[in-house]
Amino acid sequence: MPGFLTSLLSFLVAIALLVAVHEWGHYIVARLSGVKVLRFSIGFGKPLWLRRWGPDQTEYCISAIPIGGYVRLLDERDGTVPAAELGRTFNRQSVTARVAILFAGPAMNFIFAVLAYWVMFVAGVPGLKPVIGEVEPGSLAAQAGVASGDLILAVGDQPVATWEGTVIAMLDELLTAGDIALRVEGAGGPRDLSLATAGRVAELTQPGQLYAVIGLEPWRPILEPVLDEISPDGAAAAADLRTDDRIVSADEQAFADWGSWVEYVRERPGVQVELVIERDGGRLSLPLTIGSAIEDEQRIGRIGASVQVPADLYEGYRANQRYAFGAAAAAGLQKTWDMSALTVRMIVRMVTGDVSVKNISGPINIAQFAGYSASGGLSTFLGFLAIVSVSLGILNLLPVPMLDGGQIVYQLAEAIKGSPLSDQAQAVGQQVGILFLLILMSFAFYNDLSRLFG
Repeated sequence: MPGFLTSLLSFLVAIALLVAVHEWGHYIVARLSGVKVLRFSIGFGKPLWLRRWGPDQTEYCISAIPIGGYVRLLDERDGTVPAAELGRTFNRQSVTARVAILFAGPAMNFIFAVLAYWVMFVAGVPGLKPVIGEVEPGSLAAQAGVASGDLILAVGDQPVATWEGTVIAMLDELLTAGDIALRVEGAGGPRDLSLATAGRVAELTQPGQLYAVIGLEPWRPILEPVLDEISPDGAAAAADLRTDDRIVSADEQAFADWGSWVEYVRERPGVQVELVIERDGGRLSLPLTIGSAIEDEQRIGRIGASVQVPADLYEGYRANQRYAFGAAAAAGLQKTWDMSALTVRMIVRMVTGDVSVKNISGPINIAQFAGYSASGGLSTFLGFLAIVSVSLGILNLLPVPMLDGGQIVYQLAEAIKGSPLSDQAQAVGQQVGILFLLILMSFAFYNDLSRLFG
Protein backbone atom coordinates (compact mmCIF):
# COMPACT_ATOMS: atom_id res chain seq x y z
CA MET A 1 0.00 0.00 0.00
CA PRO A 2 1.49 3.40 -0.95
CA GLY A 3 2.29 5.80 1.88
CA PHE A 4 0.47 9.07 2.50
CA LEU A 5 3.34 11.15 1.08
CA THR A 6 3.55 9.04 -2.09
CA SER A 7 -0.21 9.33 -2.66
CA LEU A 8 -0.22 13.07 -2.00
CA LEU A 9 2.73 13.84 -4.29
CA SER A 10 1.37 11.58 -7.04
CA PHE A 11 -2.03 13.26 -6.77
CA LEU A 12 -0.55 16.77 -6.93
CA VAL A 13 1.61 15.87 -9.93
CA ALA A 14 -1.36 14.30 -11.73
CA ILE A 15 -3.73 17.20 -11.05
CA ALA A 16 -1.15 19.86 -11.93
CA LEU A 17 -0.28 18.12 -15.19
CA LEU A 18 -3.87 17.48 -16.30
CA VAL A 19 -5.06 20.97 -15.32
CA ALA A 20 -2.11 22.46 -17.21
CA VAL A 21 -3.05 20.39 -20.28
CA HIS A 22 -6.70 21.47 -20.04
CA GLU A 23 -5.98 25.16 -19.53
CA TRP A 24 -3.30 25.16 -22.22
CA GLY A 25 -6.03 24.14 -24.68
CA HIS A 26 -8.05 27.25 -23.77
CA TYR A 27 -4.89 29.36 -23.77
CA ILE A 28 -3.48 28.37 -27.15
CA VAL A 29 -6.78 28.62 -29.05
CA ALA A 30 -7.49 31.99 -27.42
CA ARG A 31 -4.08 33.22 -28.55
CA LEU A 32 -4.63 31.89 -32.06
CA SER A 33 -8.02 33.65 -32.13
CA GLY A 34 -6.43 36.97 -31.20
CA VAL A 35 -7.88 37.11 -27.67
CA LYS A 36 -5.67 38.65 -24.99
CA VAL A 37 -4.80 36.26 -22.17
CA LEU A 38 -4.46 38.02 -18.81
CA ARG A 39 -3.59 35.05 -16.57
CA PHE A 40 -2.77 31.34 -16.80
CA SER A 41 -3.15 29.78 -13.35
CA ILE A 42 -2.63 26.29 -12.01
CA GLY A 43 -4.78 26.24 -8.88
CA PHE A 44 -7.14 28.80 -7.38
CA GLY A 45 -6.78 31.48 -4.73
CA LYS A 46 -3.70 33.49 -3.80
CA PRO A 47 -0.74 33.02 -6.19
CA LEU A 48 2.24 31.32 -4.55
CA TRP A 49 4.43 31.90 -7.60
CA LEU A 50 3.80 34.47 -10.37
CA ARG A 51 5.72 35.61 -13.44
CA ARG A 52 4.74 38.03 -16.23
CA TRP A 53 5.95 37.17 -19.69
CA GLY A 54 5.40 38.04 -23.36
CA PRO A 55 4.23 41.15 -25.21
CA ASP A 56 0.91 41.07 -23.31
CA GLN A 57 2.65 40.57 -19.95
CA THR A 58 0.46 37.52 -19.32
CA GLU A 59 0.58 36.36 -15.70
CA TYR A 60 1.65 32.74 -15.25
CA CYS A 61 1.10 31.54 -11.70
CA ILE A 62 0.76 28.60 -9.35
CA SER A 63 -1.94 29.28 -6.76
CA ALA A 64 -2.62 28.09 -3.22
CA ILE A 65 -5.56 25.73 -3.84
CA PRO A 66 -4.13 22.99 -6.09
CA ILE A 67 -7.41 21.42 -7.31
CA GLY A 68 -8.22 23.08 -10.64
CA GLY A 69 -7.04 26.09 -12.58
CA TYR A 70 -8.17 28.76 -14.99
CA VAL A 71 -7.28 31.04 -17.90
CA ARG A 72 -8.49 34.63 -17.54
CA LEU A 73 -9.24 36.32 -20.85
CA LEU A 74 -9.80 40.00 -21.59
CA ASP A 75 -13.57 40.55 -21.40
CA GLU A 76 -15.73 43.68 -21.19
CA ARG A 77 -18.02 41.97 -18.70
CA ASP A 78 -15.20 42.02 -16.14
CA GLY A 79 -14.50 45.75 -16.37
CA THR A 80 -13.63 48.66 -18.65
CA VAL A 81 -11.44 47.78 -21.61
CA PRO A 82 -9.32 50.39 -23.48
CA ALA A 83 -10.76 51.17 -26.93
CA ALA A 84 -7.55 50.00 -28.63
CA GLU A 85 -8.02 46.47 -27.20
CA LEU A 86 -11.77 45.99 -27.72
CA GLY A 87 -11.10 43.74 -30.70
CA ARG A 88 -9.07 41.40 -28.45
CA THR A 89 -11.85 40.77 -25.92
CA PHE A 90 -13.45 37.35 -25.61
CA ASN A 91 -16.99 38.70 -25.68
CA ARG A 92 -16.48 40.44 -29.07
CA GLN A 93 -15.31 37.28 -30.86
CA SER A 94 -17.63 35.33 -33.15
CA VAL A 95 -19.71 32.57 -31.61
CA THR A 96 -17.62 30.04 -33.51
CA ALA A 97 -14.37 31.42 -32.04
CA ARG A 98 -15.79 31.50 -28.50
CA VAL A 99 -17.05 27.91 -28.76
CA ALA A 100 -13.64 26.82 -30.12
CA ILE A 101 -11.85 28.45 -27.16
CA LEU A 102 -14.22 26.82 -24.65
CA PHE A 103 -14.09 23.39 -26.32
CA ALA A 104 -10.30 23.43 -26.61
CA GLY A 105 -9.78 22.62 -22.90
CA PRO A 106 -11.70 19.32 -22.87
CA ALA A 107 -10.32 18.52 -26.33
CA MET A 108 -6.77 18.72 -24.98
CA ASN A 109 -7.70 16.25 -22.23
CA PHE A 110 -8.79 13.73 -24.88
CA ILE A 111 -5.66 14.39 -26.95
CA PHE A 112 -3.50 13.85 -23.86
CA ALA A 113 -5.24 10.51 -23.22
CA VAL A 114 -4.56 9.40 -26.81
CA LEU A 115 -0.88 10.32 -26.46
CA ALA A 116 -0.60 8.58 -23.07
CA TYR A 117 -2.12 5.37 -24.41
CA TRP A 118 0.08 5.67 -27.52
CA VAL A 119 3.24 5.76 -25.39
CA MET A 120 1.93 2.86 -23.28
CA PHE A 121 1.20 0.65 -26.28
CA VAL A 122 4.59 1.41 -27.87
CA ALA A 123 6.39 0.50 -24.63
CA GLY A 124 4.08 -2.45 -23.96
CA VAL A 125 1.28 -2.77 -21.42
CA PRO A 126 1.86 -5.79 -19.16
CA GLY A 127 -1.01 -7.69 -17.61
CA LEU A 128 -2.36 -11.13 -16.79
CA LYS A 129 -4.40 -13.21 -19.19
CA PRO A 130 -8.09 -13.43 -18.20
CA VAL A 131 -7.96 -16.96 -16.83
CA ILE A 132 -10.79 -17.92 -14.46
CA GLY A 133 -9.85 -19.03 -10.96
CA GLU A 134 -12.53 -20.20 -8.54
CA VAL A 135 -16.19 -20.22 -9.60
CA GLU A 136 -18.75 -19.98 -6.81
CA PRO A 137 -21.30 -22.85 -6.97
CA GLY A 138 -24.78 -21.67 -7.93
CA SER A 139 -23.54 -18.23 -8.99
CA LEU A 140 -24.32 -16.43 -12.26
CA ALA A 141 -21.00 -17.66 -13.64
CA ALA A 142 -21.70 -21.27 -12.64
CA GLN A 143 -25.23 -21.13 -14.11
CA ALA A 144 -23.78 -19.85 -17.39
CA GLY A 145 -21.30 -22.74 -17.55
CA VAL A 146 -18.11 -20.86 -16.68
CA ALA A 147 -15.50 -23.25 -15.30
CA SER A 148 -12.27 -22.80 -13.37
CA GLY A 149 -9.35 -22.63 -15.78
CA ASP A 150 -11.36 -21.14 -18.66
CA LEU A 151 -9.61 -18.41 -20.66
CA ILE A 152 -11.88 -15.50 -21.66
CA LEU A 153 -11.33 -14.80 -25.37
CA ALA A 154 -13.97 -12.12 -25.94
CA VAL A 155 -16.72 -10.19 -24.20
CA GLY A 156 -19.56 -9.52 -26.62
CA ASP A 157 -17.80 -8.74 -29.88
CA GLN A 158 -14.68 -7.32 -28.18
CA PRO A 159 -11.59 -9.57 -28.06
CA VAL A 160 -9.79 -9.27 -24.70
CA ALA A 161 -6.18 -10.03 -23.79
CA THR A 162 -5.92 -8.99 -20.12
CA TRP A 163 -8.08 -8.80 -17.00
CA GLU A 164 -8.03 -5.00 -17.20
CA GLY A 165 -9.50 -5.13 -20.70
CA THR A 166 -11.99 -7.77 -19.60
CA VAL A 167 -13.39 -5.58 -16.80
CA ILE A 168 -13.87 -2.62 -19.17
CA ALA A 169 -15.49 -4.84 -21.79
CA MET A 170 -17.83 -6.45 -19.21
CA LEU A 171 -19.02 -3.07 -17.97
CA ASP A 172 -19.51 -1.88 -21.53
CA GLU A 173 -21.49 -5.02 -22.44
CA LEU A 174 -23.52 -4.74 -19.24
CA LEU A 175 -24.55 -1.15 -19.96
CA THR A 176 -25.18 -1.78 -23.65
CA ALA A 177 -26.81 -5.19 -23.83
CA GLY A 178 -27.88 -6.07 -20.29
CA ASP A 179 -26.64 -9.66 -20.32
CA ILE A 180 -22.89 -10.28 -20.70
CA ALA A 181 -21.95 -12.53 -23.62
CA LEU A 182 -18.65 -14.38 -23.21
CA ARG A 183 -16.51 -16.49 -25.48
CA VAL A 184 -14.24 -18.71 -23.43
CA GLU A 185 -11.81 -21.53 -24.11
CA GLY A 186 -11.42 -24.50 -21.81
CA ALA A 187 -10.41 -28.12 -21.98
CA GLY A 188 -13.15 -28.87 -24.54
CA GLY A 189 -12.28 -25.96 -26.83
CA PRO A 190 -13.97 -22.58 -27.39
CA ARG A 191 -17.61 -22.09 -26.38
CA ASP A 192 -20.08 -19.20 -26.17
CA LEU A 193 -21.76 -18.39 -22.86
CA SER A 194 -24.12 -15.73 -21.52
CA LEU A 195 -24.21 -14.29 -18.00
CA ALA A 196 -27.82 -13.44 -17.07
CA THR A 197 -27.05 -10.00 -15.61
CA ALA A 198 -30.01 -8.01 -16.98
CA GLY A 199 -31.78 -6.09 -14.24
CA ARG A 200 -28.76 -6.19 -11.91
CA VAL A 201 -26.82 -3.24 -13.34
CA ALA A 202 -26.83 -1.18 -10.12
CA GLU A 203 -25.59 -4.16 -8.09
CA LEU A 204 -22.90 -5.09 -10.61
CA THR A 205 -21.60 -1.53 -10.93
CA GLN A 206 -20.99 -1.13 -7.21
CA PRO A 207 -17.23 -0.41 -6.94
CA GLY A 208 -15.30 -3.67 -6.66
CA GLN A 209 -18.41 -5.88 -6.80
CA LEU A 210 -18.44 -7.07 -10.43
CA TYR A 211 -16.66 -10.39 -9.88
CA ALA A 212 -18.30 -10.98 -6.49
CA VAL A 213 -21.82 -10.65 -7.92
CA ILE A 214 -21.01 -12.72 -11.00
CA GLY A 215 -19.41 -15.34 -8.77
CA LEU A 216 -15.92 -15.78 -10.18
CA GLU A 217 -12.38 -14.84 -9.28
CA PRO A 218 -9.37 -14.21 -11.51
CA TRP A 219 -6.75 -16.94 -11.44
CA ARG A 220 -4.24 -16.54 -8.63
CA PRO A 221 -1.05 -18.58 -8.18
CA ILE A 222 -0.90 -21.03 -5.29
CA LEU A 223 2.34 -20.52 -3.37
CA GLU A 224 3.80 -23.31 -1.31
CA PRO A 225 4.48 -22.45 2.39
CA VAL A 226 8.26 -22.18 1.97
CA LEU A 227 10.10 -19.35 3.71
CA ASP A 228 12.37 -16.92 1.88
CA GLU A 229 13.73 -13.84 3.68
CA ILE A 230 13.70 -13.84 7.49
CA SER A 231 13.54 -10.51 9.33
CA PRO A 232 16.33 -10.52 11.97
CA ASP A 233 14.12 -8.95 14.65
CA GLY A 234 10.93 -10.91 13.93
CA ALA A 235 9.23 -13.88 15.57
CA ALA A 236 10.48 -16.25 12.86
CA ALA A 237 14.11 -15.44 13.61
CA ALA A 238 13.49 -15.80 17.37
CA ALA A 239 12.10 -19.31 16.74
CA ASP A 240 15.20 -20.20 14.62
CA LEU A 241 13.21 -20.45 11.38
CA ARG A 242 15.41 -20.22 8.28
CA THR A 243 15.25 -19.63 4.55
CA ASP A 244 13.97 -22.71 2.64
CA ASP A 245 12.06 -24.06 5.68
CA ARG A 246 8.65 -25.48 4.69
CA ILE A 247 5.75 -24.97 7.09
CA VAL A 248 4.03 -28.33 7.62
CA SER A 249 1.66 -27.70 10.52
CA ALA A 250 1.01 -25.64 13.64
CA ASP A 251 -0.69 -27.25 16.64
CA GLU A 252 -1.49 -30.19 14.32
CA GLN A 253 -3.26 -27.98 11.74
CA ALA A 254 -1.70 -28.70 8.34
CA PHE A 255 -0.99 -26.08 5.64
CA ALA A 256 -0.95 -26.83 1.93
CA ASP A 257 -0.35 -23.27 0.73
CA TRP A 258 1.07 -19.96 1.89
CA GLY A 259 -2.30 -18.20 1.97
CA SER A 260 -3.78 -20.51 4.59
CA TRP A 261 -0.63 -20.12 6.73
CA VAL A 262 -0.82 -16.31 6.54
CA GLU A 263 -4.48 -16.37 7.52
CA TYR A 264 -3.67 -18.63 10.48
CA VAL A 265 -0.89 -16.32 11.70
CA ARG A 266 -2.91 -13.11 11.30
CA GLU A 267 -5.67 -14.49 13.54
CA ARG A 268 -3.27 -15.36 16.41
CA PRO A 269 -1.16 -12.37 17.52
CA GLY A 270 0.90 -13.19 20.61
CA VAL A 271 -0.12 -16.88 20.63
CA GLN A 272 2.51 -19.62 21.11
CA VAL A 273 2.11 -22.61 18.78
CA GLU A 274 4.00 -25.85 18.21
CA LEU A 275 5.32 -25.64 14.68
CA VAL A 276 6.37 -28.56 12.47
CA ILE A 277 8.69 -27.72 9.57
CA GLU A 278 10.65 -29.55 6.88
CA ARG A 279 14.36 -28.72 6.72
CA ASP A 280 17.11 -30.49 4.77
CA GLY A 281 14.88 -33.51 4.08
CA GLY A 282 13.80 -34.01 7.69
CA ARG A 283 11.13 -32.71 10.03
CA LEU A 284 11.62 -30.53 13.10
CA SER A 285 9.27 -29.36 15.82
CA LEU A 286 9.83 -25.80 17.05
CA PRO A 287 7.92 -23.54 19.46
CA LEU A 288 6.86 -20.26 17.80
CA THR A 289 5.43 -17.24 19.58
CA ILE A 290 3.60 -15.30 16.87
CA GLY A 291 4.45 -11.60 16.86
CA SER A 292 1.93 -8.80 16.41
CA ALA A 293 1.46 -5.58 14.47
CA ILE A 294 -1.24 -2.94 14.00
CA GLU A 295 -2.91 -2.86 10.61
CA ASP A 296 -5.98 -0.68 9.89
CA GLU A 297 -6.30 -0.09 13.64
CA GLN A 298 -6.49 -3.86 14.31
CA ARG A 299 -3.93 -6.09 16.04
CA ILE A 300 -2.84 -8.91 13.75
CA GLY A 301 -0.29 -11.71 13.93
CA ARG A 302 3.00 -11.51 12.04
CA ILE A 303 6.21 -13.56 12.11
CA GLY A 304 8.58 -11.49 9.96
CA ALA A 305 9.15 -13.86 7.04
CA SER A 306 8.40 -13.76 3.32
CA VAL A 307 7.43 -16.53 0.91
CA GLN A 308 9.54 -17.97 -1.87
CA VAL A 309 8.15 -17.04 -5.29
CA PRO A 310 9.33 -19.25 -8.18
CA ALA A 311 10.73 -17.27 -11.11
CA ASP A 312 8.42 -19.07 -13.57
CA LEU A 313 5.29 -18.74 -11.41
CA TYR A 314 3.40 -16.58 -13.96
CA GLU A 315 4.85 -18.29 -17.03
CA GLY A 316 2.08 -18.74 -19.56
CA TYR A 317 -0.25 -16.33 -17.76
CA ARG A 318 1.42 -13.06 -18.71
CA ALA A 319 0.10 -10.86 -21.51
CA ASN A 320 1.82 -7.85 -23.05
CA GLN A 321 -0.14 -5.51 -25.33
CA ARG A 322 2.53 -4.00 -27.55
CA TYR A 323 2.18 -2.44 -30.98
CA ALA A 324 4.35 -0.87 -33.66
CA PHE A 325 4.52 2.93 -33.70
CA GLY A 326 1.64 3.52 -36.14
CA ALA A 327 -0.57 0.74 -34.81
CA ALA A 328 -0.04 2.04 -31.26
CA ALA A 329 -1.45 5.43 -32.30
CA ALA A 330 -4.59 3.77 -33.67
CA ALA A 331 -4.87 1.62 -30.51
CA GLY A 332 -4.48 4.74 -28.34
CA LEU A 333 -7.24 6.52 -30.24
CA GLN A 334 -9.54 3.50 -29.96
CA LYS A 335 -8.81 3.09 -26.25
CA THR A 336 -9.60 6.76 -25.61
CA TRP A 337 -12.86 6.43 -27.54
CA ASP A 338 -13.84 3.27 -25.65
CA MET A 339 -13.11 4.82 -22.25
CA SER A 340 -14.98 8.01 -23.20
CA ALA A 341 -18.03 6.08 -24.41
CA LEU A 342 -18.06 3.93 -21.26
CA THR A 343 -17.77 7.00 -19.02
CA VAL A 344 -20.67 8.72 -20.79
CA ARG A 345 -22.82 5.59 -20.46
CA MET A 346 -22.00 5.37 -16.75
CA ILE A 347 -22.95 9.02 -16.20
CA VAL A 348 -26.23 8.68 -18.10
CA ARG A 349 -27.16 5.52 -16.20
CA MET A 350 -26.24 7.17 -12.88
CA VAL A 351 -28.66 9.99 -13.70
CA THR A 352 -31.42 7.46 -14.45
CA GLY A 353 -30.60 5.53 -11.27
CA ASP A 354 -29.45 2.33 -13.03
CA VAL A 355 -25.80 2.69 -11.99
CA SER A 356 -24.61 3.19 -8.43
CA VAL A 357 -23.52 6.76 -7.56
CA LYS A 358 -20.81 5.14 -5.42
CA ASN A 359 -18.74 5.18 -8.61
CA ILE A 360 -18.21 8.93 -8.13
CA SER A 361 -14.75 9.42 -6.64
CA GLY A 362 -13.38 12.44 -4.82
CA PRO A 363 -9.84 13.70 -4.19
CA ILE A 364 -9.12 11.18 -1.42
CA ASN A 365 -9.86 8.14 -3.56
CA ILE A 366 -8.15 9.65 -6.60
CA ALA A 367 -5.06 10.35 -4.49
CA GLN A 368 -4.99 6.72 -3.32
CA PHE A 369 -5.22 5.48 -6.92
CA ALA A 370 -2.52 7.97 -7.92
CA GLY A 371 -0.23 6.49 -5.26
CA TYR A 372 -0.96 2.92 -6.32
CA SER A 373 -0.39 3.69 -10.00
CA ALA A 374 2.82 5.64 -9.36
CA SER A 375 4.13 2.70 -7.31
CA GLY A 376 3.37 0.42 -10.27
CA GLY A 377 5.70 2.22 -12.67
CA LEU A 378 5.48 4.69 -15.55
CA SER A 379 3.10 2.63 -17.69
CA THR A 380 0.61 2.20 -14.83
CA PHE A 381 0.80 5.89 -13.92
CA LEU A 382 0.24 6.89 -17.57
CA GLY A 383 -2.85 4.67 -17.64
CA PHE A 384 -4.15 6.40 -14.52
CA LEU A 385 -3.48 9.84 -16.03
CA ALA A 386 -5.27 8.86 -19.25
CA ILE A 387 -8.41 7.69 -17.43
CA VAL A 388 -8.55 10.81 -15.23
CA SER A 389 -7.92 13.02 -18.27
CA VAL A 390 -10.84 11.44 -20.12
CA SER A 391 -13.04 11.92 -17.05
CA LEU A 392 -12.03 15.60 -16.78
CA GLY A 393 -12.75 16.14 -20.45
CA ILE A 394 -16.23 14.63 -20.21
CA LEU A 395 -17.03 16.33 -16.90
CA ASN A 396 -16.17 19.74 -18.34
CA LEU A 397 -18.40 19.13 -21.37
CA LEU A 398 -21.51 18.56 -19.26
CA PRO A 399 -24.11 21.26 -20.09
CA VAL A 400 -23.82 22.79 -16.62
CA PRO A 401 -23.08 26.50 -16.04
CA MET A 402 -19.67 27.00 -14.39
CA LEU A 403 -18.29 24.26 -16.68
CA ASP A 404 -17.07 24.60 -20.27
CA GLY A 405 -20.10 22.70 -21.55
CA GLY A 406 -22.50 25.12 -19.89
CA GLN A 407 -20.64 28.11 -21.34
CA ILE A 408 -20.80 26.50 -24.78
CA VAL A 409 -24.58 26.19 -24.35
CA TYR A 410 -24.70 29.93 -23.59
CA GLN A 411 -22.84 30.70 -26.81
CA LEU A 412 -25.11 28.47 -28.89
CA ALA A 413 -28.18 30.03 -27.28
CA GLU A 414 -26.83 33.44 -28.26
CA ALA A 415 -26.37 32.27 -31.85
CA ILE A 416 -29.98 31.05 -31.99
CA LYS A 417 -31.42 34.05 -30.13
CA GLY A 418 -29.35 36.64 -31.99
CA SER A 419 -28.22 38.34 -28.77
CA PRO A 420 -26.53 37.38 -25.50
CA LEU A 421 -28.63 35.90 -22.70
CA SER A 422 -29.76 38.39 -20.10
CA ASP A 423 -27.67 38.95 -16.98
CA GLN A 424 -30.53 37.54 -14.90
CA ALA A 425 -30.67 34.32 -16.95
CA GLN A 426 -26.91 33.88 -16.66
CA ALA A 427 -27.02 34.56 -12.91
CA VAL A 428 -29.70 31.87 -12.45
CA GLY A 429 -27.59 29.50 -14.54
CA GLN A 430 -24.54 30.17 -12.37
CA GLN A 431 -26.55 29.38 -9.23
CA VAL A 432 -27.77 26.12 -10.77
CA GLY A 433 -24.20 25.27 -11.73
CA ILE A 434 -22.88 25.95 -8.23
CA LEU A 435 -25.65 23.80 -6.73
CA PHE A 436 -24.84 20.94 -9.12
CA LEU A 437 -21.14 21.08 -8.28
CA LEU A 438 -21.87 21.18 -4.54
CA ILE A 439 -24.08 18.09 -4.84
CA LEU A 440 -21.45 16.32 -6.94
CA MET A 441 -18.69 17.18 -4.46
CA SER A 442 -20.86 16.01 -1.56
CA PHE A 443 -21.38 12.60 -3.21
CA ALA A 444 -17.66 12.38 -3.99
CA PHE A 445 -16.53 13.18 -0.46
CA TYR A 446 -19.16 10.89 1.07
CA ASN A 447 -17.99 8.01 -1.13
CA ASP A 448 -14.35 8.75 -0.29
CA LEU A 449 -15.01 8.72 3.44
CA SER A 450 -17.17 5.58 3.17
CA ARG A 451 -14.32 3.74 1.42
CA LEU A 452 -11.74 5.11 3.84
CA PHE A 453 -13.56 4.16 7.04
CA GLY A 454 -15.83 1.37 5.81
